Amino acid sequence: MIFEKITVARSKAQLSALKLVVKLIPAPVPYMFLGGQARFQLLEHIARHGLNKVLIVTDAALFELGVVNPLQQKLSELGVEAAVYSGVLPDPDFSVVQNGLAMLRENNCDAVLAVGGGSSIDAAKVIALAANNKKTPQELVGVIKARKPALPLFVIPTTAGTGSEVTIGAVISDEKTHIKNLVIDPKVVPLAAALDSEIMAGMPKTVTADTGIDALTHCLESWISDFSNEETEMYSGSGVKLVLQNLERACDNGQDLAAREAMALAANYGGLALNKTGLGYVHAIAHQLGTQYGVPHGRANAIVLPHVLEVNRPFAAGRLAALARLCGFEANTDEEAADKLIQRVKDLLRALPMHLEVDGMDEQHFSVIADAAMKEAHGTYAVPGYLNKEEIIRILHAIKG
Repeated sequence: MIFEKITVARSKAQLSALKLVVKLIPAPVPYMFLGGQARFQLLEHIARHGLNKVLIVTDAALFELGVVNPLQQKLSELGVEAAVYSGVLPDPDFSVVQNGLAMLRENNCDAVLAVGGGSSIDAAKVIALAANNKKTPQELVGVIKARKPALPLFVIPTTAGTGSEVTIGAVISDEKTHIKNLVIDPKVVPLAAALDSEIMAGMPKTVTADTGIDALTHCLESWISDFSNEETEMYSGSGVKLVLQNLERACDNGQDLAAREAMALAANYGGLALNKTGLGYVHAIAHQLGTQYGVPHGRANAIVLPHVLEVNRPFAAGRLAALARLCGFEANTDEEAADKLIQRVKDLLRALPMHLEVDGMDEQHFSVIADAAMKEAHGTYAVPGYLNKEEIIRILHAIKG
């Protein structure tokens, strides 16, 4: 018990310092293009910058589906050459970034365009930052490790989940340990991005569901964060409403461009909010499920989310109740309002095409997972209440398939 009190006190002291850093170094906001054909508006914007050659960072699947070719052709018509690096893998590791960096240098590229989901965007961020700072990707891990700005970076997200097009961070895995490393620096925020509902229309149902719940988790964790304020609540509250109203629609009909656009905005709002509030235990535990069992990030969030909402209830009942009323739930008490919101999230998860347990979990890993989750969360995330190791292990037992 004494050790736990010391850990909480130390974490709160670290968070006080972090809050000051966030205030002193505000995150820039990219210029945004929104709607069908927004991707081509962004390309015209890139051409106006007088750039010579752009490295397009994407994954093999999008390249083979022909998503990148029209973008490359349009850039050529606008007088901008483009080289394509399609080697991004899910949860990219340092070798993925290093290979992209080598291709950028070989082709003398002076800008980077990310086309894809969070993995491609994160890889592109670190490539652009490393290229202009003569540092290895590993040397950029941590908080503000680069002195110079990144190369001009532009983003076309093809999923609606991470909000990486506006966030100050990137996640890169270690290929040997599989530990996820954070590169946190306002200089990785792109200059401009396009939220294009047309390019997102081809997302499979499962990817739509997984990434949509990632956006929802960002907004929920931001809302109940101790760093939450009026500005972040505007984004996180709107994001929650958009997901609850539109995610099922986007899953049921991928060509529903209005729902696609709403989900893109929800992800974007989540990213803007978490820049200032950080995340919480859902992500801290979900990251370990990805490391240990390869669970896709959005799916891992979906599995953990309802359990963390329940354990957060005593610490954040008033905050959850306020969000419930913002979302239109009528209730006589805060407890009833929080109940309705949590139940709506659970109902949404059950309605989506996803399995909400982790098959093959080994209870011998639970202690290591819990330790890693606490290490990530404590002193980094402004959670409304602190969980101990036993509480996290109980969550792991609850999600075990």
